[in-house]
Amino acid sequence: MSSSSVPSVTDSKELTKTPHPRVTQPEAGGSAITLETSESLFDLAVALNVCGYDADLAASAPVRLKIREEINMALAGSAEARDSRDALCGYVRLHTLADSGLNLAQYISLSLYLNPPPELTPSVAETDLPPDATQIVNILPLLRTFSEDVHLHAIWVEHRPDYEDLTSRIHDPLTKMILNTNIYLRLPVSSYDGRRFLVLLEPMLAPSATNARIYATDYIVVASPAGEPVGAVHMDQIRHTYLHYLVEPFVYSRASAMERLQPLMKAVQDAPLDFTYKSDIVALITECLIKAIEAQTMDVGLTKPKHPDAVKQRADIERYNADMAEYDRQAELVRRKAVDLDVRQGWVLVDYFYGKLGQMEKESISLKEDIGEMVYGMDVDRERHSAQQVVFLPEGTHDFVHRAPRQLSGMDLAEKKLIGGDVEGAGELAKATLASPDGDHARAYYMQARIDLMQRQPAAAIDNFEQTLKTSKDPRTLAWSHIYLGRLYDVVPDRQKAVAEYRAALTVRDGQPDTKAAAEKGLKEPFAAPGMQQAAEPDDDAPIDPSGKAEKDSYRPPAPPK
Repeated sequence: MSSSSVPSVTDSKELTKTPHPRVTQPEAGGSAITLETSESLFDLAVALNVCGYDADLAASAPVRLKIREEINMALAGSAEARDSRDALCGYVRLHTLADSGLNLAQYISLSLYLNPPPELTPSVAETDLPPDATQIVNILPLLRTFSEDVHLHAIWVEHRPDYEDLTSRIHDPLTKMILNTNIYLRLPVSSYDGRRFLVLLEPMLAPSATNARIYATDYIVVASPAGEPVGAVHMDQIRHTYLHYLVEPFVYSRASAMERLQPLMKAVQDAPLDFTYKSDIVALITECLIKAIEAQTMDVGLTKPKHPDAVKQRADIERYNADMAEYDRQAELVRRKAVDLDVRQGWVLVDYFYGKLGQMEKESISLKEDIGEMVYGMDVDRERHSAQQVVFLPEGTHDFVHRAPRQLSGMDLAEKKLIGGDVEGAGELAKATLASPDGDHARAYYMQARIDLMQRQPAAAIDNFEQTLKTSKDPRTLAWSHIYLGRLYDVVPDRQKAVAEYRAALTVRDGQPDTKAAAEKGLKEPFAAPGMQQAAEPDDDAPIDPSGKAEKDSYRPPAPPK
């Protein structure tokens, strides 16, 4: 199989320890980003072509017509091959979907989980296949027979040089796109972290039908090169998927802290968005941030003024500066028009993130450094009010990237259970994480400490917050552990210890408004749990509510990023 790796430029992220099915495509030397071809995908694409798939035939790379002609010659010379073709095409007809995009997608999904020919068998259990692939998995025996009868492997080998030529044409533009995107976001080159961004090239498919999907930690784009210019692909769509690959770890690591953004969901219920974005705040934020990045870096279609090679007089540089100012003004108008269109299509936070990215660029900081402020610093009421004023278009654009449902596990699942009121379930997951040598003990201690507060166990809460401080490296987790300890000591009361904890919270420099406000308030006055009178000699066994809310069921303490 042709393989060409490009530099890994993604931020490293700790992966879940839960095993999950991986696509069958090889990893080039452990590279996080690869450009590949796939014989399994080739076999299925040829089968579709034989059975009437002619989409974009005239616009395809020349190798598509060559292979179709060779298949026709093999069919003309073999009755057995014609019989196997008829059986194959009968199956394809019976399983044709009304939506041509979904129809093609089911075969691509299946190809990603196939062992290479001649086996052409699923590489995972059928229950682990993507849902759309399970609908057509029974095509495989027919495909194997057809492949043998027309000697499809020999045709694949014969045209490997054509495939490698197309791959080499795409390699440099793909590498440039990746590096430029990484430079804009100021994300350093990092080592392979188990996630993959994979571009699969298949000329037997329609050049207009870029197909992208996300399966767990695999980000995959299937693209077909055009015939004119030879090898051209929709690099903007490949880049969109690459942005998912780059941005999602940062956004999803803060998923548990986004409950406060839920009011925004009501504002988009009438927007022309897929259900996913009307029900999942993290998905909506991710897509809006990606679209804002695309707006900031789009080709505005204007010729940028060239700086004079030699400045002979002051007027030359003044003229250049004036031309640049006019260029910047016109470019901003083009970008703003794109942002406004995105917002009217339902991506209501694109304007917010567009502005934040502009500030990030001026301050020369990275997305990794700024993402916390973008999320935690958002004025939710203001953005909700703005979204409610939007007059949405009747129809919008839909993200062409399809994904398998995100399965939460470990402490992510524990956070969800705690937010949903399942304290016992969250506690069981925290204990299981602490029992595992590879578990995220810092998050588990923090989770258990908050559960202790809800269950009126102050001594246990103090112990677990102190364990959190010993094991965590996350500023927000550390800061809020100090704040909760301060509140606990205020209730005891031990004002001296409480003040020390509030000061420690400020020293951590989490930098988020709610952290600073809570710590400063603790320094100004002792924390008092509602409905309680502090006695001179407090009862150590008395129930406390250091969250500051009278009802434990409404207690929702800030959750840290992963």
